[in-house]
Amino acid sequence: MSRFKKKKDSKRRRVPLLPNLITTMSLFFGLYSVYYSLNNNFYRAGVFILFAAFMDGVDGRVARATGTTSLFGKEYDSLSDLVAFGVAPALMVYLWGIHVYGRLGWLTTFLFVACGALRLARFNTMQSSTTGFIGLPIPMAAVLLATTVMLGKVIKPVPPVAMLMMVYALSYVMVSNIRYPSFKHMPYLRAHPFQLLVAGVLLIVVIAAAPEVMLFVLTSVFVAAGPLVEAFRLARGYKKERLDGRDETVAGEDSNL
Repeated sequence: MSRFKKKKDSKRRRVPLLPNLITTMSLFFGLYSVYYSLNNNFYRAGVFILFAAFMDGVDGRVARATGTTSLFGKEYDSLSDLVAFGVAPALMVYLWGIHVYGRLGWLTTFLFVACGALRLARFNTMQSSTTGFIGLPIPMAAVLLATTVMLGKVIKPVPPVAMLMMVYALSYVMVSNIRYPSFKHMPYLRAHPFQLLVAGVLLIVVIAAAPEVMLFVLTSVFVAAGPLVEAFRLARGYKKERLDGRDETVAGEDSNL
């Protein structure tokens, strides 16, 4: 019994090098984004948030592939995410445009960071789900803000009021109960690796053709899919309840005949 407990404790105290090094790179890119935001280079600030998101997607997969997952890595990843995808994009959008709203703009950035922290805390304390995420993952919220800022350089900047409303919407969706898919838990992707490879090649070509536009479109579709699917599910459930209630009413009337 004591031997089993020692093994369990040693597993908890284990600090794997490679996945945590990748997490550190994500944190580094997040701080680099802050640096460019402070120097009013918001396009590069958005680019480094994308770099951080890429590293955040890699570290977990490396940990699972090498069998080096740990409680330390999970907590460290969340702390890194709060900086790279909470503080960095909030500061970026504040200095980019919503600072014109004064105290409201500052409180809006605080709301985004606070909701991101709550989202991460809830994720760490909940049991892992095989169906996906509850609430929008904070890296996707940060990527949408980053690509929106980057899109303004190649097309047309969005009005500050639109960015303000976007931050409010993303803050709500992060702490909501809206479900989002997790690609690592999709059986179809694991069962069809060749089709996944072909789709990946096509995706790279599409993104390379117009990176700012396509990254914004793809991220927007993912973020909007959650509320739309949830609304469709609620509407279908409401319609089913009405039909069931109607059937019960008809059955009751027939029994009274």
